[in-house]
Amino acid sequence: MLTILTIIHVIVCIALILIVLLQKGKGADMGAAFGGGGSQTLFGSSGAGTFLTKATTTVAIVFMVTSVSIAYISSHRQGKSIMAKEPVTKQSTAVPAGAQKPLPAKSNGSGPKPPAKTK
Repeated sequence: MLTILTIIHVIVCIALILIVLLQKGKGADMGAAFGGGGSQTLFGSSGAGTFLTKATTTVAIVFMVTSVSIAYISSHRQGKSIMAKEPVTKQSTAVPAGAQKPLPAKSNGSGPKPPAKTK
């Protein structure tokens, strides 16, 4: 189910990209940058909507539905981990190259002596 939904999602993504690239931008001429495009109606000068704008809306809705569906299915999967079959191994404490191991603290009197107390 997830594989089929992912394939549909990829096809819808490609279709959405192509449909958006085929459309002409509204107010893309130089006059629109300086306020010349303000006389258009609410839906623009081309009317309520062309085939490409309706196709964009439809494909965008399908895109959102497939996105939410994939997210929901992926988060509610009950699949086992591929690491469940691996035995648990004890990790060793490796010392990086060039580093020295710390010396154990011994008090046999051969180490540095504390400073003498003065009165």
